[in-house]
Amino acid sequence: MPEGRRVLVSVSSPAASQAVAQHLRSLDLMEDAATLGRIPGLDRLPRLPAPSDPWHLCAQADRVIADAEDEILLVAALCGCSVEPVGAGRFAALTDPQRLEETVAAELSRWTYSDPFGRGRIAPTQAVDLLADWRRLIDANRPVAAIYGIARWKRITADNLLWDGSMPVRHDRAARDVPQASQALAWITRSDARTLAELETRGVRIGEIEDGMIRSTGLGANCVPPLSIVVDAKAPHFDPTQASDLEIILETATIPETTILRARKLRERLVSGGISKYGQDSQRALPEDGPRRSDSRKLVLVTGQVGDDRSVLCGGGGLDNLELLRRARGHEPDAHIVFKPHPDVEAGHRKGHVPDARALEFADEIDRTSSIAALLDRVDAVHVLTSLAGFEALMRGREVVTHGVPFYAGWGLTRDLGAVPARRTRRRSLDELVAATLLLYPRYLDPVTRLPCDAETLVDRISGGQANVRSALIRWREFQGRMNRAFGWLTGR
Repeated sequence: MPEGRRVLVSVSSPAASQAVAQHLRSLDLMEDAATLGRIPGLDRLPRLPAPSDPWHLCAQADRVIADAEDEILLVAALCGCSVEPVGAGRFAALTDPQRLEETVAAELSRWTYSDPFGRGRIAPTQAVDLLADWRRLIDANRPVAAIYGIARWKRITADNLLWDGSMPVRHDRAARDVPQASQALAWITRSDARTLAELETRGVRIGEIEDGMIRSTGLGANCVPPLSIVVDAKAPHFDPTQASDLEIILETATIPETTILRARKLRERLVSGGISKYGQDSQRALPEDGPRRSDSRKLVLVTGQVGDDRSVLCGGGGLDNLELLRRARGHEPDAHIVFKPHPDVEAGHRKGHVPDARALEFADEIDRTSSIAALLDRVDAVHVLTSLAGFEALMRGREVVTHGVPFYAGWGLTRDLGAVPARRTRRRSLDELVAATLLLYPRYLDPVTRLPCDAETLVDRISGGQANVRSALIRWREFQGRMNRAFGWLTGR
């Protein structure tokens, strides 16, 4: 609202203009009013653009005057404004605050509502909940003045989760054009360091964007765009030296029982469906002659990671994959150890390769072909630096030993050998951890409609084989990875 103006005036059609203008003049409120769009007879008043957000305007107004057919009266009443319907119409009863609930019910019953994700008819309250989720997402994006480091192939999906409701996402603005003391977001590893430094000198707060924990069907290293991201205004969730939004949720939030129940059901679906960060392995086939959990010898999985991944650099305690193997063998001298190289390393795109001969000094076998879901079904325990595989192992009831400090360490669910921050004092149940990590923290996109969705909808799409995103760039990266692996085998690297 314009400064000094606390009365909002609106009309639903030109035919109502004269009556509304006369009513405003009769109240002697011309000096306090502003109009929503042009209203004949009130041209001298400050005018707000007609396609403005009514909730935002009503939150700033004390009083709303409109013809009784104008829906802004209902919004204003729900916001607690004083409302003055002019003439007859379906919102005339709002002069009596006691009839607000009745009016809302009548208005909602005028329509039928369909689920945009194809699940048929839904109740009005479900439609309201969905729209509220979208509204919260848009409101969270509105303070963001600029976004950095998102590759064009990622923008295909990420932009839909970063839109502020007004204009295209503002990628890679010149630092001098970003308002001082505003907020920016960055995919740090892909952002220009000089630009970020200049933003910081201007007092711009830089939050971080990263892949979500249920990311896609296919590898990011193959340029498969993400169907889930996390946006953290405080710190990256994998950096134990700082308290991220995820850590704050885990340390301080009271998670409702309904959300915990959702988390349990989601966890059971992920486990039964063999769904992990990079898609689904519904078959989860294992070698017939390999050791299994039922054997007398303890079976331990050690997961390799990308050597220069920020989660390793921030939370890995200075360890690499070979040292992780050595330490795992030291703690599990009698176990059968399976080493699983990271898929991005195996794809030939990232650092972290351990030569087979060195790995087999500590591991009994190297498994390059089984999915992580299949391996977690097979083993008794998992040793990790900061790998998300440790979180996925917890969801399957496996023992998890952390040698670094991942986000899921320190809450009473893991055996922690790394230096867990003393600020992590809360004890959490498994489903509370799942709720925070998969329901409250990330953002998800439906690959079919390209609309923001909940975790369950994305899992439905993955389970139904509807989450495959293909492009010429993806096919080229897959071919390039095969060539890199072949070259590595030929040269013994």
